[in-house]
Amino acid sequence: MKKETNIVEAALRTIRMEAEAVQNLTGQLAGFEEVINTLAACTGRIVVSGIGKSAIIAQKIVATLNSTGAPSIFLHAADAIHGDLGMVQQNDVVIIISKSGESPEIKVLVPLIKNFGNCVIGMVGNMESFLAKHSNFVLNTTVTQEACPNNLAPTTSTTAQLVMGDALAVCLMEHRGFEISDFAKLHPGGALGKKLYLRVSDLCANHEKPVVTVEQNLKEVIIEITKKRLGMTAVLNNAGELAGVITDGDLRRMLEKANSLEGIQAGHIMTENPKTIESGEMAVNALGLMRTNGITQLIVADGKQYVGVIHLHDLIKEGLI
Repeated sequence: MKKETNIVEAALRTIRMEAEAVQNLTGQLAGFEEVINTLAACTGRIVVSGIGKSAIIAQKIVATLNSTGAPSIFLHAADAIHGDLGMVQQNDVVIIISKSGESPEIKVLVPLIKNFGNCVIGMVGNMESFLAKHSNFVLNTTVTQEACPNNLAPTTSTTAQLVMGDALAVCLMEHRGFEISDFAKLHPGGALGKKLYLRVSDLCANHEKPVVTVEQNLKEVIIEITKKRLGMTAVLNNAGELAGVITDGDLRRMLEKANSLEGIQAGHIMTENPKTIESGEMAVNALGLMRTNGITQLIVADGKQYVGVIHLHDLIKEGLI
């Protein structure tokens, strides 16, 4: 007979149980440092294996390790004992994930790998299991109970495995000094990649460079802004250095206040000390400056040297927004 369930209460219970399981991992890190040192010293690949839901977690861990510079492959435990064991090479380190540590496939797989001479790291939820006792190192992902009301479906246990895998990846990154530039090399596609490698200079080079001097008259300023179609122009002093900026808004405000347009020069209406960004900065930093200051374009300048303009539309076009 179907039970009446308070959906929100069930959701909260699940979240709390899984959060508690993750918190408990902080007291289950015995041997973790040795595991990191072993993985960091690996001259082959990190092979991650499991079966059932643990195999799915293994695939995610492999993806994270690869994206953070630790060459890894996934090996399904069932396929391994039916021919795929040849994937494991001499210098590889093998991580085997299992809640029970007693699955038949695991019991067959572990001795085979150890006979090859490879180091076995068991990520296991039963410290008395076959996997725990026969691994070179053990990562303890024991949980008290699954979030499943029948304590059967892998929920809390797989969350603990996932978090332990993330901890491995992050610690390996720090251990190996993996930098943003390294990350960018492995993520060249999509918006993420562009955030990591696209620079202001890559975008401002596509634009015209609207520019007037401080002494040019109002007509010349309007013609330059209209001609370059960016809604603004940089203003340079007599030394050729950036002195200010004039935008469409500056022109409108000037027209509202001026009794006469005779003799008005760029230097009279420009905004001094405009917001700028250097050409070598990341494009995503330009986006941050625009958002902070409520503007849609930035002058690109290296010191007082005017380089060009970057517009919000450039960032939208590149998928950074």
